[in-house]
Amino acid sequence: MSDDVVPGMLASRDALLAAAAARARAYLANIGERRVPPTAAAVAALDAFDVPLPEHGFDPHRTLALLDDVGSPATVATTGPRYFGFVNGGALPMAVATSWLLAAWDQNAALQVMSPVAARLEAIALDWLTELFGLPAGATGGFVTGATMANATCLAAARDSVLAATGWDAARFGLVGAPPIEVITSAESHTTVDKALGLVGLGRGRATRLDVDDAGRVRPTALPSLRKPAIVCLQAGNVNSGASDPFFPLVEWAHGEGAWIHVDGAFGLWAASSPKLSAQVAGVEGADSWATDAHKWLNTTYDCGIALVRDPDALHSSMRAQAAYLVAKAAHETMEFTPQSSQRARGAEVWAVLATLGRAGVASLVERSCALARRFADGLATSGVKVLNDVVLNQVVVDFGHPDRTNAVIAAVQAEGTCWCGPTTWQGRRAMRISISCWATTEDDVDRSVASVVRSAAR
Repeated sequence: MSDDVVPGMLASRDALLAAAAARARAYLANIGERRVPPTAAAVAALDAFDVPLPEHGFDPHRTLALLDDVGSPATVATTGPRYFGFVNGGALPMAVATSWLLAAWDQNAALQVMSPVAARLEAIALDWLTELFGLPAGATGGFVTGATMANATCLAAARDSVLAATGWDAARFGLVGAPPIEVITSAESHTTVDKALGLVGLGRGRATRLDVDDAGRVRPTALPSLRKPAIVCLQAGNVNSGASDPFFPLVEWAHGEGAWIHVDGAFGLWAASSPKLSAQVAGVEGADSWATDAHKWLNTTYDCGIALVRDPDALHSSMRAQAAYLVAKAAHETMEFTPQSSQRARGAEVWAVLATLGRAGVASLVERSCALARRFADGLATSGVKVLNDVVLNQVVVDFGHPDRTNAVIAAVQAEGTCWCGPTTWQGRRAMRISISCWATTEDDVDRSVASVVRSAAR
């Protein structure tokens, strides 16, 4: 790009940003009424993007128009009120507005010297989150790309900490020659925990799996004796049933065995924010680390995982980065508490959403999703559909008899487009999974979706 191009870009910047904002507003204006998955024609039209690399480039307004005119129809309406396939949430207006401003700021949140505002907002947001979840004072962490990296960040700190207790410096020497770590997980642990265990060198297939009950909760009986060093992974919010492990007896057992306790709470940890639901995760504060997602139940934009650790020194020891050109001045430099160096100011968006909702607003968001999940389950049950789980949180699991019929109903629901629900296998049965976590979902959206599922099943 030559210097003579810059004045033109600067001159057209305001018009381009205004056009982008107008197109974004138009996209959101009808998100609640459009079909949730894109049409086959919209997906096929994506071939329009596949052109030879331009020699001199498109006009910026042409590029923007192509993105919107071809790209927008091919999106899945995950930010709309009837997407129930995964616990994706939907971006709150405050989250979208903040993300726009953050994009204009274009801050690298790695170091305070790079962005004092990002560093300050992140520190406050972390304090607010630990308070909201009822976690120990002094616990800290960082914002990462999602639940997988949040779990990996916490488990890296766990790995290094339990090995340090044996006299082994994992950060310096790695795992070659290190004492083997015993890893314990639930038989119902989420795939992101297994992936994270693989990423930090503890292996996806080495863990001992604890027996679970019919809701997917670890049974706190006949617990094994552990060989040190050890890490125990527990769960807040089963991906199918929504149920959480019984933390009080499990924490007492694991700490009695000298183990580090990590909790995968990608969406379930948010139950701690609600006085009505917090009993489901009672005792979770006794763990040593916690992973969750703000882009799930806090409804921030993608991506915004959160890793929290009781002992800041343990996390810093695993994540610290040193170089002559890196000037670390603050006690909590973001890049020394997360795997990334360069990173967007995720904490600023979390601060903005928490400041806008307040404690009561977060609780209301969570409680309302759970009430809508129960309404969905009741509506299907009244129509003769088998609900497989006790709906304790925001997850509903149903089947339609034979696995082939269940698969056919799911395909029909997705094809009709009123809502989007996905498949799962729960307790050996093929099922449809319904996850409700979007701020925009209403009782009418649930009722319309129930009617769609019932119609699809009747066909």
